[in-house]
Amino acid sequence: MVEQVRYGLVGTGMMAAEHINNLALTPGAIVTAIADPAETSLDWARMTLGERAHGVQSFADGAELAKSGLVDAVIVASPNFTHRSVLEPLFDAELAILCEKPLATTLDDARWIVEQADKSSRPFWTAMEYRYMPPAVEFVAQVHGGRIGKLRMLTLREHRFPFLPKVGDWNRFNRNTGGTMVEKCCHFFDLMRLVVQSEAVRVYCSGAMDVNHRDERYDGETPDIIDNSFTTVDFANGVRAMLDLSMFADGAENQEEITAVGDKARLDVLIPEGALVFSPRMGYHRPKNVERRVVAVDQTILDAGHHHGSTFYQHQKFIAAVRGEGPVEVTARDGLLAVAIGTAAEISAREHRVVEMAELGF
Repeated sequence: MVEQVRYGLVGTGMMAAEHINNLALTPGAIVTAIADPAETSLDWARMTLGERAHGVQSFADGAELAKSGLVDAVIVASPNFTHRSVLEPLFDAELAILCEKPLATTLDDARWIVEQADKSSRPFWTAMEYRYMPPAVEFVAQVHGGRIGKLRMLTLREHRFPFLPKVGDWNRFNRNTGGTMVEKCCHFFDLMRLVVQSEAVRVYCSGAMDVNHRDERYDGETPDIIDNSFTTVDFANGVRAMLDLSMFADGAENQEEITAVGDKARLDVLIPEGALVFSPRMGYHRPKNVERRVVAVDQTILDAGHHHGSTFYQHQKFIAAVRGEGPVEVTARDGLLAVAIGTAAEISAREHRVVEMAELGF
């Protein structure tokens, strides 16, 4: 028998539904409580739970859920700008926490969360699903294993659909999201740090809102979120990384393409195709010797979410940490550093200049 872990969810929108589906596949995980101020969102969670909704308690906010005594661990999937206020009673209740990205929308709030997580006796995990996509896991392992030689360049491309509608349209404004480079791209800045195994020292971002949301108005306001950008990050160990983002490229065959180039070879991973493509250096005018294979993912796991199976695998690691059977792999500090790079990119895009990470205290 596996030890049962009782889960609560604060914020029950689209991402919470993905968590619920993956908890259903996680041995020993049971949802016992949900919290959201919007009844429509609570209904969405109940619909996702289906028959499992029987006996699940509903609350208007995370503070009530924290006081209920019904949960051992809480998933925070509320709007970005609410994370600090949502986390305060959860830390007070000494609960295990998995907090969706970005950790916070400001560096001050993110630093506060790191301080609280460091003091807590329970695991705190920043949800960075892209780390756990099986093809990406294999990609990182091969880079770290030296297959391409010494890593010199890393390129990440996400060509995808626009931001989806949210309750109250909160994700249309930088003040609520931290900006696209924080809200969306913190995943990729986290991946950069994971692959490169070093810290960012400077950031340059050229980005704008060129296509999406330009005709939208909310209480007379026009959205101000970037919908495309190029971001270059210099790391302390000399590796350069670049993110190419387009949120009006719905028709792309692969939403994510990541390329690592070392002094001996190049390695690509293509998602959702799942292909790993290894291209060793062969010398001028010599025949190429490209190897290509697909990393398979169980269809049941793929069907449980929209992140190529990563939410499932992340949950297996998190529940092990909750049980004391494994480490926290993505800490609050990891979340802070991803927000910091995203914040630097937002400043760079607005002010058209290179931003040194030292300006932000890193």
